[in-house]
Amino acid sequence: MGLKYFEQFVHYPKFAQIMLNTLRISLYSLLTFPFPVVYAIMLNDLKDGFYKRATQMLTYAPHFISTVVLCSITILFLNRDTGVINTIIRAFGGEGDEWMAKSHLFAPIYVITDLWQNLGWNSIIYLAALSSLDPELMDASRVDGANRWHIVRHIYIPHLMPTVIIMLLLKMGSMVSIGFEKVFLLQNTLNLDSSVVLSTYVYEQGISKGQFSYSAAVGLFEHLINIFMVVTFNAISRRVSETSLW
Repeated sequence: MGLKYFEQFVHYPKFAQIMLNTLRISLYSLLTFPFPVVYAIMLNDLKDGFYKRATQMLTYAPHFISTVVLCSITILFLNRDTGVINTIIRAFGGEGDEWMAKSHLFAPIYVITDLWQNLGWNSIIYLAALSSLDPELMDASRVDGANRWHIVRHIYIPHLMPTVIIMLLLKMGSMVSIGFEKVFLLQNTLNLDSSVVLSTYVYEQGISKGQFSYSAAVGLFEHLINIFMVVTFNAISRRVSETSLW
């Protein structure tokens, strides 16, 4: 009896589709993981001044935009008739399209907007790690003839690697925990095939249909996967790089 709801979910006809949608968005998000690292390295090499401060402000600010506003901006930008994207396409002789109605574009739209919103914010921890670099080490490398690429490859990256591994392990701990609010707000009847994920399914079953026990079991199933992922990758990281969460 204790596994009844788990079995019900596994035998649900759309179980494979829900898991595939969740994993697709998670893997796409994982592909953007290096961007904050690269951005932090680029920003670290800028001299302090107006340009650096302005760049930081412009990339940090989107993080403080609410999810509702972000999704509204996304939908307005991708609107077929008045959206900025379609206006630019038509200006170059193309034809506008209803991008939010295309199921195969839902995951890329979700990930690209998430990258825009969190790029600057996620780079802060890497900037903090780079700030602890010994300036004498940098000066010595330049005296020895190291160019910018050599410094990035042999100083920046090794110095950042423990922080990168820890952040990646934390990312693995939420591998299938796709944010409900953003997915739900970007959902429509035309992209449901690719936008139904675990979090929206839990909401549908628990809040909309009142199946609280069943939705709790699905939520627990989601967390068990996250625990398995973080334990597994933590063990691999500890064996390979000697850096781990515990």
